[in-house]
Amino acid sequence: MTDNQNKNKKQKPSNRIPNIPKKPQKASKFNIFWVYAAIIVGLLVVQFLFNTENAQEVSYNTFEKEMLLTGDVEKIVSYKTDEIARADVYIKESKLNSPKYKKYLSDGIVGSKKGPLVYFNANSLDDISKQLKESQVNLLPTQQAIKPIPVSKSNPWASAFVQIILPLLLFAGLWIFLMRRMGGGAGGGGGQIFNIGKSKATLFDKESQVNITFNDVAGLEEAKQEVMEIVDFLKNPKKYTNLGGKIPKGALLIGSPGTGKTLLAKAVAGEAQVPFFSLSGSDFVEMFVGVGASRVRDLFKQAKDKAPCIIFIDEVDAIGRARGKNSMMGGNDERENTLNQLLVEMDGFGTDSGIIILAATNRPDVLDSALMRPGRFDRQISIDKPDLNGREQIFKVHLKPIKTAEEVDAKKLSAQTPGFAGAEIANVCNEAALIAARRNKEAVDMQDFQDAVDRVIGGLEKKNKIISPEEKNIVAYHEAGHAIAGWFLEHADPLVKVSIVPRGVAALGYAQYLPKEQFLYTTEQLTDGMCMTMGGRVAEDIVFGKISTGAQNDLERITKLSYAMVTVYGMNKNIGNVSFHDPQNEYNFNKPYSEKTSEMIDNEVRILIGEVYERTKQLLTEKREGLEKLAQKLIEKEILFQADLEEILGKRPFDTRTTYDEFVNGTGDQTPAAQGLVHDGVEQTDDLGTVAENTADEKLNS
Repeated sequence: MTDNQNKNKKQKPSNRIPNIPKKPQKASKFNIFWVYAAIIVGLLVVQFLFNTENAQEVSYNTFEKEMLLTGDVEKIVSYKTDEIARADVYIKESKLNSPKYKKYLSDGIVGSKKGPLVYFNANSLDDISKQLKESQVNLLPTQQAIKPIPVSKSNPWASAFVQIILPLLLFAGLWIFLMRRMGGGAGGGGGQIFNIGKSKATLFDKESQVNITFNDVAGLEEAKQEVMEIVDFLKNPKKYTNLGGKIPKGALLIGSPGTGKTLLAKAVAGEAQVPFFSLSGSDFVEMFVGVGASRVRDLFKQAKDKAPCIIFIDEVDAIGRARGKNSMMGGNDERENTLNQLLVEMDGFGTDSGIIILAATNRPDVLDSALMRPGRFDRQISIDKPDLNGREQIFKVHLKPIKTAEEVDAKKLSAQTPGFAGAEIANVCNEAALIAARRNKEAVDMQDFQDAVDRVIGGLEKKNKIISPEEKNIVAYHEAGHAIAGWFLEHADPLVKVSIVPRGVAALGYAQYLPKEQFLYTTEQLTDGMCMTMGGRVAEDIVFGKISTGAQNDLERITKLSYAMVTVYGMNKNIGNVSFHDPQNEYNFNKPYSEKTSEMIDNEVRILIGEVYERTKQLLTEKREGLEKLAQKLIEKEILFQADLEEILGKRPFDTRTTYDEFVNGTGDQTPAAQGLVHDGVEQTDDLGTVAENTADEKLNS
């Protein structure tokens, strides 16, 4: 063996990660302005080739003997040039074939026969007229004298600019304007019609690095752990490849609006220290056929040049909808073509490594199954609304830049805001700071935060809204009915506050409750909640003997929940343990049950709502005295807290503690100052206004 062979034999296999291929040198980009330059030059060449003003100069004597006196002249055009006068001579077409005119014709120039053949000069236009008159004195009576036709002509170069260059410039400007408009008006790759297939992704690299890190993301510990592994893989790949692991190709962030999906992606961009492409799913959609697929190809081409890198597609459901649904027969579905190209690029036959795809959506039920399979999105990270501890951490993040009073406690605020998402918590903190500034305070206190929560839930308080005494009386009894029903029902949520102060667009009053945070609900809990919601309509019926439109939203919630109990949760004996829930719209317009079953469902819902109405009516009839006292107190004070209800109705007969008590106070006692205001995740019943879904509805309908 040779020495080289021994060296090759002893050489151990390397555990190094194969080097990422060098970026291919980009070819020079096509510039549309070269096309404009070629068009201008071509038109100038054509102008000179077809120029009809290529006449030769002759003396007046030659013109007189050979052309004028022989009767060959068709017309003479005279005009003033710089310092002299000029006369262009046009010869009759029938005479141009004469041998004597061959010396004046230029065979290499097209169109020379159409213009003046020759010209002669004179001192002035009058001299031209005088010479022609003297030369034609002895004409025969049958011959017609030729008179000069005076015209005004400007500088030939100025004329050429006005007639040729200026129209070309205007045409080029109009062309550029139209192309930019058709390309969406964006700069760079998507600004012109020839670059409309280019990706519109925004690139974040070392020069334009994102400043958000994982420290700015609170309340998403599990989701952060998932994406932090991806970032760690990009920074320390050997740690995983030595054990045989492979980097995930993609991660899909799923969650309700405002829960922090995009914020988490920004934190990944700030932590990864690799090129980060960010764009929306709608950026692929365009009016031209094939543009979406072209932009997908261009995006991944750029990403391969920048690998390793991350691509983030926000609102991926804009292009990732399930194929074959709601598409016109025989039509070309641009979304499907774009999705097909995306599927191929993510995990096709010729895909490369080094590209990680992050996507976010709040509608995972409409996504195509091929898009969500492992190999494309290996991880599906669910980002739910934060719990108590999560909300506390989010409040701490958003309270940092705010100058708060010592009494402000993030733990109390988190307990008072069940169901709040991260974006809503940020809005509450900002509103509290604005309210405190409006009141000229030095720091933001708890009262400002409570007012901010109330502002976010019910809208702007309108104390000056003119309400008739009759309407105010109806609203007071309506809200008292809600409060009485919730106070004496075991499984109803404890009441926090009841008010008849108008808020928002049309809300004349509302009752707020502080529900216990839970994920499962029994039939008894849902039924008691429906009775509490029905309390306002029943109170109007008992007290006034007539009903108003104030219970519209109450009835909508009750009807929705009743149908859910019968058709989704299997909580009806006659219908049975079946569920017709169809989140992915698989049944389309066809019901998964017969007309007879449909009629039975309607009857069972009516029976259930009727039972709820009678039960609530019986309860309020028994507590009529408390209803009257509570309504009159509301008319007097307009806002009542739980302590006021205890003074009027006595202690609540059920020993159940709210989440607020367990998390903050550790006791069953609640004071009005500690209550604050609560979220629309808390049950909130409005008169003639918006009724927000409570936490139970959100969990059961999600």
